[in-house]
Amino acid sequence: MPLPRKKTFLVFREAQKLGPYDERPMLPEDTHLQICLSRNDRPQPFFLCCEKDTLLAVFSGKGSVDFKETGALRFPFEAGDHVYVPGGAATRIVPDGECVILRYKAREAGIEAARFYCETCGEELYRHVFDTAKTPSQEGYLAGCTAFNNEDALRHCEGCGAEHPVIDLSPYRWQALADNLRS
Repeated sequence: MPLPRKKTFLVFREAQKLGPYDERPMLPEDTHLQICLSRNDRPQPFFLCCEKDTLLAVFSGKGSVDFKETGALRFPFEAGDHVYVPGGAATRIVPDGECVILRYKAREAGIEAARFYCETCGEELYRHVFDTAKTPSQEGYLAGCTAFNNEDALRHCEGCGAEHPVIDLSPYRWQALADNLRS
């Protein structure tokens, strides 16, 4: 059954139906500016890099948005904050407890990437790039995390020698969401 999209919705009611980093599109498909909703309770397992600018609106909770390869390293947030993310910036949401976040993005979002970095030295370990015109974001997230989990070499940092654990994918409903979005 396809996910219902509405012109209006109650953020907190809809958020109760969601899981971490669902990034569920909420508005009708033909709406130019798309709003994606997530209810996050753990650090994002990768840094997301979007071709086009996005905006995060924090409805509840607090935490930070970590940046890579930009002038800012970390932007702390709490309910009511908005975090502008320029196109091409790699960011990871790190909540302190549960938070409800809307991501504003273009309907035709373009290229996205799930990027994985060494937690010890910060070197990029792996990048999974996908085109949102062909692949729902959730399917791209899952493919990136699955590749990272399946290849020992991707979890080994050449720079400092650190070994990174596999990502527990059980909390994420990305495949079910992607299947729903395709129908």
